[in-house]
Amino acid sequence: MRAVALLAAAVLLAACGEAPPPKATAPAAGLKTAAAEVREVDLTTSAEAVIEAVRQSTVSAQIAGRIVELRFDLGDYVKKGDVIVRIDERAASQALAASTAQVREAEAAARNARVSLERSRQLLAQKFVSQAAVDKAEADYKQAQARLSAMLAGAGQAATERSFATIVAPYSGVVSARHVELGEMAVPGKPLMTGFDPASLRAVANVPQTQVAAIQASGKARIEIPSLGRWIDVRELTVVPSADPRTHTTRVRLELPDDLRGVYPGVFARAHFTVGRAPRLLAPRAAVFQRSELTGVYVVDDKGVPRLRQVRLGTAGDESSVEVLAGLRPGERVALEPVKAGIAGAR
Repeated sequence: MRAVALLAAAVLLAACGEAPPPKATAPAAGLKTAAAEVREVDLTTSAEAVIEAVRQSTVSAQIAGRIVELRFDLGDYVKKGDVIVRIDERAASQALAASTAQVREAEAAARNARVSLERSRQLLAQKFVSQAAVDKAEADYKQAQARLSAMLAGAGQAATERSFATIVAPYSGVVSARHVELGEMAVPGKPLMTGFDPASLRAVANVPQTQVAAIQASGKARIEIPSLGRWIDVRELTVVPSADPRTHTTRVRLELPDDLRGVYPGVFARAHFTVGRAPRLLAPRAAVFQRSELTGVYVVDDKGVPRLRQVRLGTAGDESSVEVLAGLRPGERVALEPVKAGIAGAR
């Protein structure tokens, strides 16, 4: 009985005692970190932009005829001078043949009129014909020459129209749209294909008029393409000398480097214009993560323990750093692998 009583007392004391202290967070071994630091950075103002091609055109038919050949399709690269569409040229060829025959006829008539004029002049010298007959021969010769010139012009026009049956690329580029199918009827003015030159692209942004002076004074800007995660240095910046009276904005054109890969017209972008320089607290972009409404980093203390810290970000920075307005102090180290730091902090 005494043994049972002692066992019950031990169980009661254990139930009424305090819980053991929580296990301390262990340091995260091998966690990559970087320090938040104050650096002189460019102050920027941003605006939504869109990529457009400097050279983009739609080739259209200049004669009527059935489309008999389509050599390229969407996304194909075309070199300057390559044949992209052929239109049935039989009607144009027949018109050219008729014009050529008329030219030969006019040439024969002109030769005959010239011979008649020379004969009339000889007869006039021998007093066999009157001056009026010579004048008529000269008029007939000039009329034949004029008809020959008209026939030559008509033949040239027919040859030009026949050349319109073969549509060639005006410059090297990429086919972005095909408006016809094989066998369709082409008529003058009907769009056939649209293409652009990927070697000459620019971004276009509308900025408030109050920022135009600072943008022009700096002349520096960078383009961010969120869908690709890329930042591109602008080669040249041009402020269009006009403003929209409804939105009170001014258009700015930003010339991009040649031969950009993966960028094409219509892509959404952000233009970041430099308007000055100032010191700002920066943290690595890799250290910042977002979870719903929370924007935070994991701050690693002197013992190597990561602690979650909410931060508020600014607009300054670049592709590798971001401005921190609140939540961090200069010199504090942040984890460059938030997922790994979060797992380590949860242990």
